[in-house]
Amino acid sequence: MKIERIGEQLAVMIPADVAAQLGLHEGDVVEVRAADDVAGQTDRAAAIDVIRRLARPLPADYRFDRDEANAR
Repeated sequence: MKIERIGEQLAVMIPADVAAQLGLHEGDVVEVRAADDVAGQTDRAAAIDVIRRLARPLPADYRFDRDEANAR
């Protein structure tokens, strides 16, 4: 994306195809963050560590039923 100066401000120029995919229109407000500040973005080892810390044992009588889970 291109950054341009408009008066005293900087503007991010979003390509039309990207804007269309995101459903963005003139006047919309968006939030811009640094890539390392994106919520949920972390390295794989740290993500696996979080998953393991949050894991809880299932009840002894728990049985996963694939047909029930996929019933529509």
